[in-house]
Amino acid sequence: MSRPILSTGLRWLWLVLVVIAVDFGSKQWIMHTLMLHESMSVMPFFNFFYAHNYGAAFSFLADKGGWQRWFFAAIAVAIAVALLVMMYRTEASKKLNNIAYALIIGGALGNLFDRAYHGFVVDFIDFYVGDWHFATFNIADCGICIGAALIVLEGFLTPAGKAKRAGHD
Repeated sequence: MSRPILSTGLRWLWLVLVVIAVDFGSKQWIMHTLMLHESMSVMPFFNFFYAHNYGAAFSFLADKGGWQRWFFAAIAVAIAVALLVMMYRTEASKKLNNIAYALIIGGALGNLFDRAYHGFVVDFIDFYVGDWHFATFNIADCGICIGAALIVLEGFLTPAGKAKRAGHD
């Protein structure tokens, strides 16, 4: 039985486009403003630092000869498809879930574009304390992390027992 699209979580697909657009725009600005490995101070604990990431989070598998590019691309496609299916199966009124899924999809597709087009992901957000720097990341990574945190938060807000009881009423 078919459901109207606007009654499903797919109603939140606009957020995917926002994440992709902001991610793409910020990466374009960085690539046209800074040279590779150049840093621009923004605040005493925050720089823009233009870097290429050939791996995954924290440059995981970055030095493995190139096969990881397509491996991570395939993972991004699989995650995006799985989350789109979940959005379709979730009611539009379940805002927290759908926002989380949309943020993750937008982030995955933003980084997927980089991998497919450039062969690497453009990273540029650099937080630091003294000489210690957190791993450089980008807006797509923010979308993925915030989306994952929202899924965890939703799990605490809707305990499994409460959900099961609601299903039996």
